[in-house]
Amino acid sequence: MENSNIKLFVILVFLSSLLQLCKASKLRFDGKNGEFRILQVADMHYGDGKTTPCEDVLPEQMHSCSDLNTTAFILRMIHAEKPHLIVFTGDNIFGFDAKNAVKSMNAAFAPAISSNIPWAAILGNHDQQSTLSREGVMKHIVGMKNTLSLLNPPDIPDIDGFGNYNLEVQGIEGSKLANKSVLNLYFLDSGDYSSVPSIPGYGWIKPSQQFWFQRTSTKLKKTYMHNSNAKKAPAPGLAYFHIPLPEYSSFDSSNFTGVRQEGISSASINSGFFTTMVEAGDVKAVFAGHDHKNDFCGKLMDINLCYAGGFGYHAYGKAGWSRRARMVVASLEKTGKGGWGAVKSIKTWKRLDDEHLTTIDTQVLWSKSSTGARRKKPIGHQ
Repeated sequence: MENSNIKLFVILVFLSSLLQLCKASKLRFDGKNGEFRILQVADMHYGDGKTTPCEDVLPEQMHSCSDLNTTAFILRMIHAEKPHLIVFTGDNIFGFDAKNAVKSMNAAFAPAISSNIPWAAILGNHDQQSTLSREGVMKHIVGMKNTLSLLNPPDIPDIDGFGNYNLEVQGIEGSKLANKSVLNLYFLDSGDYSSVPSIPGYGWIKPSQQFWFQRTSTKLKKTYMHNSNAKKAPAPGLAYFHIPLPEYSSFDSSNFTGVRQEGISSASINSGFFTTMVEAGDVKAVFAGHDHKNDFCGKLMDINLCYAGGFGYHAYGKAGWSRRARMVVASLEKTGKGGWGAVKSIKTWKRLDDEHLTTIDTQVLWSKSSTGARRKKPIGHQ
């Protein structure tokens, strides 16, 4: 019986690894323009559709405003920006106002599914407050059409949370980097609320998750820098999770792009994940949600810490301050004879859900030319 259980576990790990490999290899840069475009949708707070009212909109909007406004905004963004990947960064449904979690998720993700665009999702702190547990919510998401979401890495069965996984974006078909990941995407479950009585407030990224991130980052760097067509520097990485890190509090209006209109609702303790990313050296930007009235990006120790701003109409916001979405576009460098090489830059901007889908706050998050450009100073000298 014991041997049978071991064999069954090995088979399940193999099948799960095969699924992960299959999903991870579906993304590739566009061969026409050398771009990879990511749409971030933060905090939809979807409820029960047309019967769920909007929060914090102008009085003249109230009578006709519902979850369907959120759906319409996603469709507008898909049509305008033509993303290669849509990332939903948690609080996808607002559990307290979703009578049936499955129905609410099906409606919330419907625009992504109908568009046939690959999409990925992680959990926030409200997704499990309806009729499914956090594990149940993530399992449903993983089984949906066109999603690249994964429950967890199969080789770390005791990892904390649900929805810890990575996706690889390969170079252009026919190029020397066609079979290498030139852009790495990390997704982590930042939890919901603290389960430690002496620590109040929200959840955080745990040591088991950081161990997985470190190991995955190391493996990706080794593959990119030491195998065929080896590169001198790691491929850039982007990280997505719901609850902002305490380091988001490091900025003020003089050193970020965007607005800060509320406090930083991070965990009340610092689990050290920012330091872990700095040490790894490949993550160039982090994207969070959670604080709907913040939409800024600020750079700390060569890592951009970004908010998307509130997207959903059933989420709290600020009347007269448009719901918004964040775009991230990575671009490849041109090589000799019209070929394509590694990622040369990563840019971002936001779109407002107004009449013209206004674009604001365009900025370069990272460029290949800036790598290694830190000012060097000997330790111990003034």
